[in-house]
Amino acid sequence: MWFIQPSKNYAPEMPWERVDEPEIMSWQIRTRDYNTFAANIMLLVISLISGGVWFSFAYSFLEMSKIMSMVCVGMFFLMTPVFMSMTHQTSIIVYRLTDKGYEKISWKPQIDSVKPVMKWTAIISGIAVLIAAFFDPAFLLGMIGPAGFGLIALMMGNSSEHQSLVRGERHENRDWDAVEEIVLWRKRRLVGVKMTFDDGYGPHSSYQKIYCNKGCVEKVVDFVRSKAKNVDFLERKLIVNEISAQ
Repeated sequence: MWFIQPSKNYAPEMPWERVDEPEIMSWQIRTRDYNTFAANIMLLVISLISGGVWFSFAYSFLEMSKIMSMVCVGMFFLMTPVFMSMTHQTSIIVYRLTDKGYEKISWKPQIDSVKPVMKWTAIISGIAVLIAAFFDPAFLLGMIGPAGFGLIALMMGNSSEHQSLVRGERHENRDWDAVEEIVLWRKRRLVGVKMTFDDGYGPHSSYQKIYCNKGCVEKVVDFVRSKAKNVDFLERKLIVNEISAQ
């Protein structure tokens, strides 16, 4: 889920395009590669809506069955990690820098862990509801939750297009000659290199993002500045989105 931290070194197995250029440095990092404030607000809104729904169910079942009310409350807490996996996704980003340019390959690994978690949550909660239904048929209404989990897990498992979309796989290959400005945002250890290019939607200018590991920011900044000597260097906050920054 969102809290799983990978320990594997992905750099050697990445499909690099600059394999004929000697590597100067490479690293991988796991980061929330988007506007974190907006994600926090989204999680709050979803949690409030979900809490209102499940706790209203719990209140309506209170007179019929206290156990059913507890199940509804439990479903809210079971859903919270799932919501966090959607709003607080992190990306694994692998960088490879050479004398001529850099490559960046990124993806979101959450889809690989969310599917089995949702599947087993559906199975276990479904069995629990069926057992409880032997004592009180009203518990059959609780199958809505497990059935929903199972349906979503099935859709996620069978749709390759959905998996590719959710994983957000991207591969960038940029030349140092295209750098127009360098910006450092120390709070997020983010180096923004401003470039103008045409990605099929017409020419536009934006900051490409190079996230640094702790303790390596100055090394990366010094190297990038050495490859783009005649451009301005600033230190300020960047407005981050999933594709670029401003």
